[in-house]
Amino acid sequence: MSEQQLISLISQMTIEEKISQLLQLAGPFFEGSESQGEITGPMAAMGVSDDTVRNSGSVLGLTGAKEVIQVQEAHLKNNRLGIPLLFMADIVHGYKTIFPVPLAIGCSWDMDMAENTAAIAAKEASVSGVHVTFAPMVDLVRDPRWGRVMESTGEDPFLNSEFARAFVRGFQGTDLMHDHSRVAACVKHFAAYGAAEAGRDYNTVDMSERQMREYYLPAYRAALDEGCEMVMTAFNTVDGIPASGNRRLMRDLLRDEWGFDGVLISDWGAVKEMIPHGIAVNEAEAAYKAIQAGVDIEMMTLCYENHLKAWIENGQVNESLIDEAVLRILTLKHKLGLFDNPYRGASIELEEKLILSEAHRQAARDAATKSSVLLKNDNVLPLKEEQKVALIGPFSQSGDILGPWSWLGSKEEAVQLYTGMVDLVGSAHIKTAQGCAIETMTEAQLTEALVTAQHADVIVLALGENSDMSGEAGCRGDITLPKVQLELISALKSLNKPMVAVLFNGRPLDLHGVYDQVDALLEAWYPGTEGGAAIADLLYGRQNPTARLTMSFPYALGQVPVYYNHFNTGRPQGAPDAQIRYVSQYLDMPNEPLLPFGFGLSYTAFEYSEATLSSSTITMEQPLTIKVLVTNTGDRPGEELVQLYVRDLSGEVVRPVKELKAFSRILLEPGESQEVTFTLTEEQLRYHHSNLEFNSDSGDFFAFIGGNSRDVAELKFTLTK
Repeated sequence: MSEQQLISLISQMTIEEKISQLLQLAGPFFEGSESQGEITGPMAAMGVSDDTVRNSGSVLGLTGAKEVIQVQEAHLKNNRLGIPLLFMADIVHGYKTIFPVPLAIGCSWDMDMAENTAAIAAKEASVSGVHVTFAPMVDLVRDPRWGRVMESTGEDPFLNSEFARAFVRGFQGTDLMHDHSRVAACVKHFAAYGAAEAGRDYNTVDMSERQMREYYLPAYRAALDEGCEMVMTAFNTVDGIPASGNRRLMRDLLRDEWGFDGVLISDWGAVKEMIPHGIAVNEAEAAYKAIQAGVDIEMMTLCYENHLKAWIENGQVNESLIDEAVLRILTLKHKLGLFDNPYRGASIELEEKLILSEAHRQAARDAATKSSVLLKNDNVLPLKEEQKVALIGPFSQSGDILGPWSWLGSKEEAVQLYTGMVDLVGSAHIKTAQGCAIETMTEAQLTEALVTAQHADVIVLALGENSDMSGEAGCRGDITLPKVQLELISALKSLNKPMVAVLFNGRPLDLHGVYDQVDALLEAWYPGTEGGAAIADLLYGRQNPTARLTMSFPYALGQVPVYYNHFNTGRPQGAPDAQIRYVSQYLDMPNEPLLPFGFGLSYTAFEYSEATLSSSTITMEQPLTIKVLVTNTGDRPGEELVQLYVRDLSGEVVRPVKELKAFSRILLEPGESQEVTFTLTEEQLRYHHSNLEFNSDSGDFFAFIGGNSRDVAELKFTLTK
């Protein structure tokens, strides 16, 4: 349908039909749903009428080809104008085949792999009838207490932007209308949700506009530049106004400045939540503020449905605002080809063939391998096949390795760590014991663990958080491992045997009692459906770890938030003329994180030669070339991730001590050397000034090059304009 045909369709709609098109309801409200009528609790209290359901525009969280076809078929019969429904769902890191959580995927630094995981998730979702996924989440994160850090790719705006683009490409492809193996993407949460105070979900966000533009907005913009079709509002305030009612954020910035003309949807209940936020006295005012701000779809509350008509009739809201919102929704339905094929890619036959297929499982295994970060290794890993291994811990035989937002993933179908190890080397040399549950331990469990470990050559501990301990509403004020797991480590330490810890978790942890006690430490995150197989590959050296952290691990909770691209302060610790006491420091712990951004080990070692610059100056027209020779000094092939950082020594506003600008992955055989070359342009030195202009300053800079943000060589250059 052309835009004119869509406008003509809108002209045939009653005001009630238009307003209902702006409503998203959960599956149980719809005829044909297998859960139809199972409306309890808050949903029952909504008081949704049959007419509202008939005219509503989209469905939340309903999937499965058979059920989607049934609901769409019934809706088309009931809807006066035959306008098809949009089916939307949270397909975050996999549909049925679950990939590592996004924070883990971020640690791969592999955009092609990230794009492929999104493409596979889209393929499985689309054959099951889903049209839109509420992903990617690109919120920049700095506080590991916040449960949703697992859903982001980390603390760096440049890297987050690259992943945002990759995920959108994977989900959407290039032709949504004809490529029914793809789904529309919805970037979230706009804006700055990752900066919630105290790491507490749904909490206040308060920052300057310059800070937001510099660090928090780039990844959203990158997703939209890649063609992302939808944006979801954040729960939090932005400059004192909840995002869903923030006209300056949504109309002025998103719509007018950035030119976004796609669909803007609220998060679940976020429109009505303006009342407890304290900027709306009732649902009517919440509806008014949301439509004025430009929210097109209200998710799971009825502020629009119950009050927009009255606002129009009393002249306070122009009906053209409703028409604009409806047009954007119908345009998305047109882009997805739903007017011509309302069942789109839904196929019972393809579901059987594609979902959790061997090829998809292999991709999940590959992703988990590339996403697990080796944090410590005192010559214990890789394990030898003939070693007697005691596999101990609550995750030794657990399928709870999918992580939050794995919706349709099956813990029963996930490859457990014990299974993965046995499949690789057989069961003869592997004995297992639980040792403890996640947060409890009995004397019998501990005794069994000690007996099992007594005759082993090496102990492998499978530890971590259960999946409910992170994700949305999974915030923690204490980010150490649960006490009983630390007690288990301590008890086994007394046996004086080599110990390897594998962590399954959704956030950086305070590793006291772990890092200092074990001989090797592998951060597996929540690795997904093939997690046990992938971790076994790494433990036994079938694969060499390549991942690098994209979120710093704190030395202790008291440092949080701790991140690599911080400011220097006027009294920095360690400056040549610094005092001993009156500097920016803690008296009881270091300033630096335990493990920095970009950190990760390999089973081989790399040596960097002296880095060189092509010139001591860079200009608007003449970029700078930075070279370094990297040598594999170990005895096995390995991949090194060479990272380039920059510091502006004197900006118009304070600049970070380091900013990631580029990275390069190289594969080296033992003894092999390779020269890595980076090209740095003046454009990469630009930033938002106090007047919000985006440009660079003449003056001196440092370039840093190395294998992580801490261990780098330093070179000085000057920008002349």
